Amino acid sequence: MAKDNNIKDLSRKELVDMVCNIMDSEDAAETELVSEFNRERSRLKHKESVRKTILSTLGVLVVVAAVAVLLSVLLFPVIQVSGDSMEPSLHDGDILLLVKTGNYKEGKLCCISWQNKLLIKRVIAKAGDTIDIDAEGNVSVNGVPLNEPYLTEKSLGECDITFPYQVPDGRIFVMGDKRSTSIDSRNSAVGSVGDDQIIGQVLFKVWPLK
Repeated sequence: MAKDNNIKDLSRKELVDMVCNIMDSEDAAETELVSEFNRERSRLKHKESVRKTILSTLGVLVVVAAVAVLLSVLLFPVIQVSGDSMEPSLHDGDILLLVKTGNYKEGKLCCISWQNKLLIKRVIAKAGDTIDIDAEGNVSVNGVPLNEPYLTEKSLGECDITFPYQVPDGRIFVMGDKRSTSIDSRNSAVGSVGDDQIIGQVLFKVWPLK
């Protein structure tokens, strides 16, 4: 009775293995029944192998997805451009890859947070720099005129601060490339941007590919 109970507890694969081992030990003749048991055992082994492969693959995919999410959040955020303040350099709908860095270089594009919005602007000056903008929109930093080949037009734009203006410690001065309409550090509503407002520097454009 104990033996019967043990057999009932066996899985289908274990039962087939046991029967085949018994037949082998008794030098059983090759019969259709033996062949059927062998085929069933092979099928079950293959099924178990496929199941393990699928589970292993799913595990790898989950780990890769988790790493990708962590990289996206902590090191390489991805954002979509909204609006036209960076034309012609960027356009509405462009998708950008950012990189978090503590060194935001002049002339580079960065993403900032302002009033629960994400804005793409260009770094014009850093902490301690003195910036000046004349009525025609010509920009100078520390007395040196900026060469800005990325602009199609110059404009003083939405400006209500007094020049020359020195960028406070721990902040950067940013401007959009479409100077006539961009709301940026020239406007006291935005002002110089603090480190805690910077999401990241633009690494490259993901989409569109051209």
